[in-house]
Amino acid sequence: MLVVIDTSVIVSGLINPDGPPARVVDLLLANVIQAAFDDRVLAEYDEVLARKPFSFNRKHEHSLLDHVRLNGTQVSAPPLPAGEYPDRTDLPFAEVAFAAGAAELVTGNPAHFTFLPSIGIAVLSPQEFLEKL
Repeated sequence: MLVVIDTSVIVSGLINPDGPPARVVDLLLANVIQAAFDDRVLAEYDEVLARKPFSFNRKHEHSLLDHVRLNGTQVSAPPLPAGEYPDRTDLPFAEVAFAAGAAELVTGNPAHFTFLPSIGIAVLSPQEFLEKL
């Protein structure tokens, strides 16, 4: 199953290994789901995971990113049409979801992607995604 995973899910999954975001990360690492991505998405994952407040092990971060690169689906995502978007900084995730034909975008910030259901992409919280799966 091809999905787009917002950075908030990755970070939350690494902070709390017992919650729904961690289950999504586990499914990703077990190749039960496959992440769609482009260079912008990987760059955001890397930049956010490297932030000092988190103090994640960089070796583990790079292993996760390598897993996404090797087992995910890389796309070249064209820009979405001009319009009003709740958070333009999250547009790369929406563009990747659209370009990859992903059925779902898993996020902890559903308000940032309110426009996606109108183009056929479900926006699910980690818990909703797990229930659907």
